Amino acid sequence: MTLDKLPVGKSAIILSVGGEGELRCRLLDMGLIPKTKVTVRKVAPMGDPVELEIRGYELTIRIEDAKKIEIQESGEE
Repeated sequence: MTLDKLPVGKSAIILSVGGEGELRCRLLDMGLIPKTKVTVRKVAPMGDPVELEIRGYELTIRIEDAKKIEIQESGEE
C-alpha cells in the first residue's frame, strides 16, 4: 500500500521510499525514512496536498510524492 491511500487519522510504518535522484533524497531529508511511523492529519479540499505527522512535526507533501512511499498500516490511531 502507498501513503496516498492511507485515510485521515490512521497511522502506518514506512517500508520504503521510491523516486529517483533528487526527489528521493529530498523525501529522506524530510524524515520520510523506512521504519518511521507516519500519521495522516489532513487532506486539502481538492485532495492535494496531504498533511502528515512524522517524528513530532507536521509535514505537507504532494499526492504524487506520497504515491512513491510504500507503507504498512499499523492499526494505531
